[in-house]
Amino acid sequence: MRTPLFTGMALDRADRLRTDASWVASQLESPSARAVGASRDGVVLEGDAEPRLARRPLELAPAGEPLLLGLEDGAALFAIDLDGLDQAAEEAFVGAGRAMPLRDAGGVLPRSEGGLAAYLAALLNWHRKHHFCANCGALTVITQAGQSRRCPGCGSIHFPRTDPVVIMLVESSGQVLLGRRAGFPSGWYSILAGFVSPGESAEEAVVREVREESAIEAYEPRFVSSQPWPFPSSLMLGFEARSNGGEPVARDGELEDVRWFPLDVVRAAAAERSAELALPPRVSIARFLIERWVARHDHLQTSDAAYHG
Repeated sequence: MRTPLFTGMALDRADRLRTDASWVASQLESPSARAVGASRDGVVLEGDAEPRLARRPLELAPAGEPLLLGLEDGAALFAIDLDGLDQAAEEAFVGAGRAMPLRDAGGVLPRSEGGLAAYLAALLNWHRKHHFCANCGALTVITQAGQSRRCPGCGSIHFPRTDPVVIMLVESSGQVLLGRRAGFPSGWYSILAGFVSPGESAEEAVVREVREESAIEAYEPRFVSSQPWPFPSSLMLGFEARSNGGEPVARDGELEDVRWFPLDVVRAAAAERSAELALPPRVSIARFLIERWVARHDHLQTSDAAYHG
């Protein structure tokens, strides 16, 4: 089965080796070590026919704080935050490559490279925001070659955080529930989503979020697939759920409009042939879940026609 984009990262994360400071130091000096880079504006790619993240020698980023991503074919691969470099160093790192927003890059990169890009962006996003200890405010230092930060003041260890978000396709009698947020492009609707609350299961979050955002009661939530979503640090938990229908109402202030859309309209939108409805880009798990729903219904219709034919 096809999987959402931003999954499939193939590196060995070197979890045991990264705790050995002498090994990490040797990798930083190794001529085989390489770095991939990103800024808040995007990731650095190379290649036109077969784009990939640009691999660069570490000496091209002398002022950066390399973060170990893992091992690629036995060689260390580090992450470099281009926002921490001066303009000349950043231009040297980019070289003949090109910077591209991560959302756009996810649509052109091979699956494993897209997963690596998500990992790169998520790790850098976290480090940018955690230079200071959340407990005492002291300046933290990188530990485990980038997989954590330690506070010298109070001794706290901080690990990269990922926020769980449920995103759910709710269906009823051949229709799907879609909502529109303020600021979306014209005609653009998506399935509903929301953060998991403390003390709440993912399944409970599905039911609660649907009720809060649309006044629709969902039931039988079923997990389908997940997707790293480093904008900046979420894990999207994709569900399908059923409903007995009803009149949806945008009632919590997050949605501008929410309504049921029939299969034929959604099918046309998925094929980008609809003047009525536009769907999220294919890089998102929202689009993945919608296209999966359309394909399943089309398969059932084809099977039923063949049976009765």
